[in-house]
Amino acid sequence: MFPRVRDTDPCPCGSGGTYDGCCAPAHRGEPATTPEALMRSRYAAFVVGDAAYLRETWHPGTRPETIDPDAAVRWRGLEIVDVERGGPGDRRGVVEFRARWREAGRDGELHERSRFVRQSDRWWYLDGEVR
Repeated sequence: MFPRVRDTDPCPCGSGGTYDGCCAPAHRGEPATTPEALMRSRYAAFVVGDAAYLRETWHPGTRPETIDPDAAVRWRGLEIVDVERGGPGDRRGVVEFRARWREAGRDGELHERSRFVRQSDRWWYLDGEVR
């Protein structure tokens, strides 16, 4: 079972804000304004098991057939390492991050450099290079 996050809880993405002031608006349909915001909201979606949001924010040209977050994986923290481009006039952006996880008593880390593209007035996750 995935953890439940209330609006007043700290956002799972680690921004320091509450869920309703950070990633909840994106999860409820408001487009993320930057690649970093999209990355954070996608991480939070993995935390809470929101496969529909992950699918909706993955570019249709690179999206897999199925997206199935694993309830056995507990995401334990997100660190944004680097952000390139992704400002108001940009069409592309890159976010490098580290996401810590725990599964079956074992700790691990996903280190990825993710690419994003702005199309149709919104940001999309394209793909990532695992480091």
